[in-house]
Amino acid sequence: VQLQASGGGLVQPGDSLRLSCAASGVTGSSVTMGWFRQAPGKERDFVAGIRWSGGSAWYADSMKGRFTISRDNAKKTVYLQMNSLKPEDTAVYYCAAGIGLIRSTATDQSRYSYWGQGTLVTVSS
Repeated sequence: VQLQASGGGLVQPGDSLRLSCAASGVTGSSVTMGWFRQAPGKERDFVAGIRWSGGSAWYADSMKGRFTISRDNAKKTVYLQMNSLKPEDTAVYYCAAGIGLIRSTATDQSRYSYWGQGTLVTVSS
C-alpha cells in the first residue's frame, strides 16, 4: 500500500489550493480515504473522508463549505479542494486509508491503517 500526498505550498489568506493523494494497493469498495491535518504544536485532526465506492463524504464541522473532498476512481486519486484559506489552516496535511469505516468511525484516526507522508500547507501574508 502506498499513499502519496502532494499539492501543499505557501499561499496567501483567501487563496485556494488542491491537495492530491495518489493511492495504490488500497482502492477497494470497502475503503475510506481520509484527510487529516496537524498544525504546529497541536494534535492531528480529521478534515474530511470519502468512500471509494459511492463517494459518500464527511467533513469536520469547521471545514464544511470551504473544503471539498472528491475522488477519481480511474486515477486512484483523492483530492482535497481548499478554498478561502486562513492562517489557521496552516498544517501538515495527511491522507490515510481505512477499511470498513462508516460515518461515526471515519473521523477517528486510529481507524485508519495506512498513512501518506504528509504535505505542508502554509497560509501566510
